[in-house]
Amino acid sequence: MRLVHTNGGDPDFVLLCQKLEEELNRLAGGAERRSAFNPHNQLEDIQDVVIAYENGIPIGAAGLKRYEADCAEVKRVFVRPESRGRGISRQLLKRLEQVARERGYRRLRLESTAALKAAMGLYHSMGYQIIPNYGPYREIPISICMEKLLG
Repeated sequence: MRLVHTNGGDPDFVLLCQKLEEELNRLAGGAERRSAFNPHNQLEDIQDVVIAYENGIPIGAAGLKRYEADCAEVKRVFVRPESRGRGISRQLLKRLEQVARERGYRRLRLESTAALKAAMGLYHSMGYQIIPNYGPYREIPISICMEKLLG
């Protein structure tokens, strides 16, 4: 597997985000039920992206979006279903945390939901802690926000 650092306009990232949207819509019961999240997931706002490739095929990705001067949001973490269970998400997040440190960020935030059990387990295992919902997620009751201080 090869990890590549790119940006939110990368065509492979766009493709993986389309797959993520399909999965989230399936889990949530349709795009209408998730419409409150759409304004916060614009790909052009995501400055740094790490994509995992296997045999030249994009199999997973994760991105960073600037939130504050010392804080970025982890966005659009996704691994294709057929590639799951091999620690790829963990590798993507580790590399993304390294990029965040290089950019001068001291903490990372993210938003998820209890319905994404595997993702929540991953975030907890990597040191992310639940915090009060922040910013645009304050008024979304199903949101669970987390933060990790970067050392």
